[in-house]
Amino acid sequence: MSTDATVTPAVSEPTPRSKALLATAALAVLLTAADTYVVVLALEEMMSGVGLGIDQLQRAAPIVSGFLLGYIAVLPLIGRLSDLVSRQRVLLWCLVLFGLGSVVTALAVDLPVIVGGRVIQGIGGGGLVPATLALVADLLPRGRRGVALGMVSAVQEIGAVIGPLLGAAVLAFWSWRAIFWLNAGAAVVLAVVIAVLGRGAPTGEPLRLGARSTWVARIGWIAGALGTAVVVLALWAPERLTSNVTYGPPFVPYEGNTSRLITPIGFWGLGLLAGFVVLTAPVWWPRLRAVDVFGAALLTGALACVVWTFATADSSKQVMSDSGVWLLPVTGVLLVGYVVRHLTAKQPLIERGVLTGRVPAALLVSFLVGTALVAVVVEIPVLARLTMTNSQTTAAFVLLRFLVAVPIGALVGGLLLRRIGPAFVAAPGLVLAGGAILVMSGWRSGALSDLVISTLVLLVAGFGIGLAIAPVNDAALADAPESAHGVTSALVVVGRMMGMVVGLALLTAVGLHRFSTEMQKVDRPNAQTVRDAGVVQVHTVFIGAGVAALVAAAIALFFLGRSVIAARDVADPLES
Repeated sequence: MSTDATVTPAVSEPTPRSKALLATAALAVLLTAADTYVVVLALEEMMSGVGLGIDQLQRAAPIVSGFLLGYIAVLPLIGRLSDLVSRQRVLLWCLVLFGLGSVVTALAVDLPVIVGGRVIQGIGGGGLVPATLALVADLLPRGRRGVALGMVSAVQEIGAVIGPLLGAAVLAFWSWRAIFWLNAGAAVVLAVVIAVLGRGAPTGEPLRLGARSTWVARIGWIAGALGTAVVVLALWAPERLTSNVTYGPPFVPYEGNTSRLITPIGFWGLGLLAGFVVLTAPVWWPRLRAVDVFGAALLTGALACVVWTFATADSSKQVMSDSGVWLLPVTGVLLVGYVVRHLTAKQPLIERGVLTGRVPAALLVSFLVGTALVAVVVEIPVLARLTMTNSQTTAAFVLLRFLVAVPIGALVGGLLLRRIGPAFVAAPGLVLAGGAILVMSGWRSGALSDLVISTLVLLVAGFGIGLAIAPVNDAALADAPESAHGVTSALVVVGRMMGMVVGLALLTAVGLHRFSTEMQKVDRPNAQTVRDAGVVQVHTVFIGAGVAALVAAAIALFFLGRSVIAARDVADPLES
């Protein structure tokens, strides 16, 4: 019996149960989107919790970039997996991973463990997005997906608003660890709801296991549950046990180590988890093999190298991290390897026929939207600190004027798709955003203090960017084969996230060059001249972001309005 059949349910009128499932999935996306930003205010306390001082901020960068790494790198793999098994099952397991990563992060007392927890969180959180977008395509036919896509896009962006606020609220009453315990609890609740709502839904072609393999797999699941419990106990290390003469020795780290996992009990737990992986292989390996695990490894490795190169760099001094010198050549080799794999594999990770029609244009627009979005998110607080306030909180509230408009724009964009094609929703929105961001490039001292004008410009920029998000997803899903909605959604998300990582790095490089040029003009630098040069750097980034938005508008106008029938006649770029 073949194990690589895809799940392509016929689109019919959504039932109350399926609507409830989609709403729950959207809440899960909101939870994980908020977690992307929740550490903004908690980072200093998290550093202290793993033994880092405030002067070691660069060492703490992986706490943030680790989540981003997990979020982006495995998106194509999870997206493709959701095309082979039920979306509900992928949503469920992504929530399990997110919850486990939250528990590991909450218990961490050293940097490698907290980074590991954040990576696991990112994998689970990132996988929820393409599975949810693909679920929209499963439940609704072409032409009726706009509102649902707009809602999913809106909740993603609402996370940027409520994440820092949630972090601040929790920190006002508890420690930073409570943030992640709350994450874990919410993940459990949402997973239970999805499991209940998903009962009876198609799960793909069942695997036929012999009696012996079935029993071995069951033993593996038991080992996995025990291993998880033992690892959690090792990380928790309750004082009642560690201080006990009888039960304490297994918690003592091996000589020369301080990590709670480098202990006898930690090794016992990790050993049980290794047993779980081996014993349950007959269950998960056939599915993973059908996903094209070799191609997934090549593409995941390439994305991971790019993310680590740019996300771990000190943006105030460098464009890419020191490791980028060797990571970028490795990225090139891996990408060439993936292209060869795509052309030669019987069933490649990105199904042939996906990169046709409006999909490539949608990916490019998504990349540019990500660049424009993150430029405003990063640089507005910087500009506020340079020109109007020394308060980080006040600067964050200035940014809030922009952030609240993005989800509103995303929802309106979805509503407009009912009557207008994606090109004529996305393009005007991006023109508005590009124009507003270019206006920001002329802001100097006092501009942000003009509450009415600055708020209006920030709202227009956020609303315009939000308008483009749902149309991009709609165009890509409309032209992708029904059997590849998951991987297509993943690629759109990857495009936007890579725009946020790589696009910002490129704009920052130009900005740093302008900063250096301005400083060289000054014989005797002082605090004011440094601030003035910093403002020039911010303006430079805004000019680049505004141009990116306008270029995206032109691409959207000319390419996102093409008909599905015409799009089908375009060859896969990787096959030509």
